[in-house]
Amino acid sequence: MTKLRERKNNRKAVLRSLYGAVERNRPEVNGSALRAELALPDEDLSAACAYLTDEGLISVDWTSHHTPATVSLTHEGIRLMEELEEEEEEEQGKPEEVQPDD
Repeated sequence: MTKLRERKNNRKAVLRSLYGAVERNRPEVNGSALRAELALPDEDLSAACAYLTDEGLISVDWTSHHTPATVSLTHEGIRLMEELEEEEEEEQGKPEEVQPDD
């Protein structure tokens, strides 16, 4: 059985990958491509996707084998990832804009 930390890391990896796809104007990702990119076994990818679907963060079209056929971020998923991105930028301390002298 996968440990809690690994399950959380898998979920974060799925969200990051899908958010990256959205940034590249790819709103939907093929499940096998996602699995290959993240190097996750079917069981772990399916578990992560099921959890994120239940949370309303992603949408999944499932195959008959209960693996993701296509996966996409929902509006809530995009909002969450944007909030996390803004928090990371604040933590990194973006340089302040220089104001011109009057």
